[in-house]
Formats: sequence, structure tokens, C-alpha cells
Amino acid sequence: MNQTCRHCGTKLHREFLDLGYAPPSNAYLEASDLSAPEVTYPLRLMVCDACFLVQTQDYTDAESLFANDYAYFSSTSKGWLTHAAQYSEMITKRLGLGQGSFVVEVASNDGYLLRNFVETGIPSLGIEPTRSTAQAAEALGIDVLQEFFGEALAAQLTDEGRQADLIIGNNVYAHVPDINDFTKGLKQLLKPEGVITLEFPHLMRMVEFCQFDTVYHEHFSYLSLGTVSRAFAAAGLRVFDVEELPTHGGSLRIYGCHSNSGHRDSNALQRLLAEEQKRGMTTPDFYENFQQRAESIKDQLLEFLLDAKRSGKTVAAYGAAAKGNTLLNFSGVRPDLVSFVCDAAPAKQGKFLPGSHIPIFPPDMLSERHVDYILILPWNIAAEVRSQLAGQVPGTVKFVTAVPELRLS
Repeated sequence: MNQTCRHCGTKLHREFLDLGYAPPSNAYLEASDLSAPEVTYPLRLMVCDACFLVQTQDYTDAESLFANDYAYFSSTSKGWLTHAAQYSEMITKRLGLGQGSFVVEVASNDGYLLRNFVETGIPSLGIEPTRSTAQAAEALGIDVLQEFFGEALAAQLTDEGRQADLIIGNNVYAHVPDINDFTKGLKQLLKPEGVITLEFPHLMRMVEFCQFDTVYHEHFSYLSLGTVSRAFAAAGLRVFDVEELPTHGGSLRIYGCHSNSGHRDSNALQRLLAEEQKRGMTTPDFYENFQQRAESIKDQLLEFLLDAKRSGKTVAAYGAAAKGNTLLNFSGVRPDLVSFVCDAAPAKQGKFLPGSHIPIFPPDMLSERHVDYILILPWNIAAEVRSQLAGQVPGTVKFVTAVPELRLS
């Protein structure tokens, strides 16, 4: 491999994690696809010894991952809708947004968040490259540009007089293959005293709780506060505040502005930067032994599934999520060990998981078929799932999560 760091250009030598070969995590299959060859790519992470950006090994481009029939719809999770509504209310008050403001969300998906601004009359624009989700947002009355975001698109919008008071990017910063171009686009599109908020899973928590199943091809980068601060600074931006969030197993919401803006750096920013330093995130030792920990989780899951099969027990899964596909494919799980998976998203129902070829059904299937165990693949919303299914499945059914360790409840 002769890959250089996506941010600083340093040649990459240090491997962080190797999950073998897997298909793109959201490439759900039709029944007719099951007899055809399935394309897989290496799923490996490297860490830069200079800027400590953790990143996937290059293999393909974003256009092949985020197709027009992209099946992830943010509005499927009620908890995520609540999270978006609470954020919208908070940031509107904090920045004093109103009808004279302009809000842009990059990767606006199905309008899960911008609907809150539209309902309060704040002019908004969504930027979303996937047709299926963009159309869902447009049906809610949201203005959407169906394009990938970068410096060129930001310059076009700026020329049209559409610079933003607020730019939002939830779980998109990790998804962009050219992090520098994306960051320059943020700067280009932002008004002089405007604010950027980005949410992304925190690498510190990923390592702490061995959340290796959050690794998939659509995630090009795995981010710390320190690395994001350096990427912003290189583009003429500045991170001035940060919040730690429980979403996705531990995320950050960072607040950014132009480097010469009047926004003052917060104490929370300095505390978390110091915490990352204390944990050694700018030293090679922090990134050691992650492979062995991931393999231990895989072994625990396989032992449980094999014991269940030998005992004549039936295991189904819930949540046809990207992280579930990473876990199942790394573990080599097939329908003989997990009979089926249920998901509330109609776009996934009737299809099959990539790689494992496990069939996807609506949640009603859990009350129609006998199951002994339900493996909750999106462990970050396990409590929400258990609450939703409490009245649908018998009390004898046990719920299982595999990360950060095998747990039955």
C-alpha cells in the first residue's frame, strides 16, 4: 500500500484495524441478486503518525457508496428525531435565528432535522446527494440540492448570495473522502460571524468501548477533537466549543467559525483537548491492540450463536444497520446462525443484508415467528428497541447485544 494521509499527506504505515473484505454496508440486496457475484472491498483502517487521523484504506469513491437508492433514512429512529428537534430549538435560541437567517444542512438525508426550521419559518437549504432521501425531504417542503458538497458547490452558492448563518453537518464529516475540500467548502459558505456545527462519533469513545462495528466503507475518517481542530485551522476555521453527546455510543458536537471571528473559545473545548492528550491520542500506543479486542468480541458472539444453534434455539436480529453488517460479516455469520433481521425502514424490508444474505422483514415478523433471542445490532439504541418490542414479543425472549461485550437481558 502506498496511501498518504487524506489530511496532511504523510505516508501511512501504521495499521489500526483489519476487518478483512466486505461489501459496502448499505448495499442491500434484492432476491435476484443472491445468485450473482457480490463485490467486496478491503475494510482496513490506518492511522497517520503525523496528524493522527484514522482513515480507511483507499479503494473506491463516494459515488459508488451513496447510490440513488441509498436505504438509510434518519427519520426511522424516533430517538434521533427527538435529538434533532432538541438541537434545532437549542441552536435557534443560541444564535438568535429567525426569518432573516439562512440555515444549510449538508447531508440533510430525509429532512429529519431541517423540517424543524421549516416549521418555524427559518429559510433553509438541504444538500443531499442521494435521490431517495432527497425526495423524502422535498415531500416535507424542504428545498434540497441533490449534489455532493465541497468547495466548488460552496463557491457557487456564495456567488448566488446564499452564504449561511448556520451550517449543520450531522454524521457527514466522517463520510467525506476529501476532508480538506469539504472543510474549505464550509469556510467558503459561512458568513463572517456564522457558525458551523458538526456531529460525529468520537474516536476516543470508539477505542475505549471497542466499537469496531462503527467501521464501514462509507466512513472514510474516524475523528478526535484534536484532529478536527487541526483540519479546521488548515482551512482558516476555528473550533471554539464542543459538547459530548451520548449518540452513536459517544459523539461530539463541535462549534466552528472563521479563525478571526468574535466567538470565544470555551472551557469545555480546552478540557476535552486536555483529556485527549492525557489519554495519549497523539501517541502510537493509543492505537495498539484494537485488532485483538475486536477479534475477542467476534469470538464471544460466535460462541453464543453456535451454542444457541446446538441447543435448538432460534436467533433473530433487529436493526438492519450498517454497524450490524460490519459485525456479521467480520464474524462470518450467515442465516444458519441468525435466521432473519427485522427493521422498521420500508426501504430495507424484503431485501437481504449485504454479505451475510440474511433476509430483512418488518418488525411484525417477530410476533409471527418463534424466536428465543433477539440480537440488537444497533446497540446504541438498544433501550429504544427493547421498549418498542416489549409488547410484541413474549416475555421469554432474551435481548442480546455484542458490543462492547456480549450481554443478555
